[in-house]
Amino acid sequence: MFYSILKLAHLLAIVLWVGGMIFAHCFLRPSLGALEAPHRLRLMQDVLGRFFSAVLGAVIVVLASGAWMIGRTARQVAETGGSFQMPHAWITMAILGVVMAAIFGHIRFALYPRLDRAVQAAQWSDGANAMAAIRKWVTVNLALGVLTIAVIMLG
Repeated sequence: MFYSILKLAHLLAIVLWVGGMIFAHCFLRPSLGALEAPHRLRLMQDVLGRFFSAVLGAVIVVLASGAWMIGRTARQVAETGGSFQMPHAWITMAILGVVMAAIFGHIRFALYPRLDRAVQAAQWSDGANAMAAIRKWVTVNLALGVLTIAVIMLG
């Protein structure tokens, strides 16, 4: 039962993370094009601040639950006298998950503070530059997230 709950938490955290990136990148950002830069950047600063707080929790859940589920499976195999060979899809998922977490860390702890400082100081060109960098790395992370899901579903 605990494994099922942990797997559910793992999947829901992935849905929040990847689904949130899809929403922000494909729906929210394009809809804000009609707003003037100060309004657009203030709104994105607020939305991304809230989203990144939720994603930070999701990343912790994804990494911790994923590591626990892999460890549990390895332990069960060892207890039955077998030799655990992690499936290639799991290896790929784990590597991509860690890479995505590192990219998120860069976005949240390096790029977002630049956006926040620029908005607080009303430096709109700096804010636009920070937002462009965030958009680029979110695009990369979104592609990696979709790839990860595809690897697991097809692998």
